[in-house]
Amino acid sequence: MTKPSAPLKKKPAPRKPPAPPHAAAAFDKAAPEMNALERDALIPINIDIPRAVSQVLGVLPGLLALRPLIADRLPTHDVGLVDRLETYALAAWYAHLAWLSSGGSQSGLKPLLEEAAPLRANLLGDAEALARRGLVDAETVADIRAGNGHMDTASDLVALSALFSGSWSEIAGKTAATEDEVRRAGELGPELLAALGVREHGAAPGPSDAADKRARAFTLFVNAYDQTRRAVAYLRWNEGDVETIAPSLYKGRGGRGASPRDTDAAPQEDPPAPPDAAPPGAPAPAPRQAGSPG
Repeated sequence: MTKPSAPLKKKPAPRKPPAPPHAAAAFDKAAPEMNALERDALIPINIDIPRAVSQVLGVLPGLLALRPLIADRLPTHDVGLVDRLETYALAAWYAHLAWLSSGGSQSGLKPLLEEAAPLRANLLGDAEALARRGLVDAETVADIRAGNGHMDTASDLVALSALFSGSWSEIAGKTAATEDEVRRAGELGPELLAALGVREHGAAPGPSDAADKRARAFTLFVNAYDQTRRAVAYLRWNEGDVETIAPSLYKGRGGRGASPRDTDAAPQEDPPAPPDAAPPGAPAPAPRQAGSPG
């Protein structure tokens, strides 16, 4: 029997999503699986997609490190979900941007840029001060600082919002940044990327089509992360570091966040059962909306 390892201490930092062209390739790759989902299996979108994508991209290296153990200890689990998780995350990111741009450039590019530049500068300065004190990940902050150009400004805002949000309980009262600024950065980054896309390529397909693709990409992404998180919970239950390796996407919503199944409203106190594999080619069962009545 494998000897349990020590629990992980350091929480992985969020990663900023890539530029839309790179995410578009992931969207195209995931399209057949997205299209195969039944409409009644789609999950209501009740979390911030850019923040969730940044969070999952940040923890992905740790999940990939556990892949051999998942394959060895959980032979019935679809370990391919771990392999495809980055593709699903980027597909959800791209679908979200396409949905934002489907209504045309309603906000206008110039005012978005005028708001984005000082907000990035202020939050980045605050993040660097926190990094010097070891309160946020210095490498992540340096990566954000290296960005230049309008596209990077937009992605940097998403990354900064995720970085501050993920550490807010540790940094509240120790930074000049406000929760309103952090929230606005998370909104403004995708809005700016969508407006830049409209300027370069025109508006995306109509709102109803874009909304459907967004819901499908989101469902594929969340189901894959949910199943991977269940596998991690089973393997790391005794170490108590599930929330470090695979934190809940719904943390802070309705007091939940400790359950290894994000999209299931029922709390789970006992060690989870080994996750079973879905039949080959079949979508995961449709879970209940987080926080919905039992």
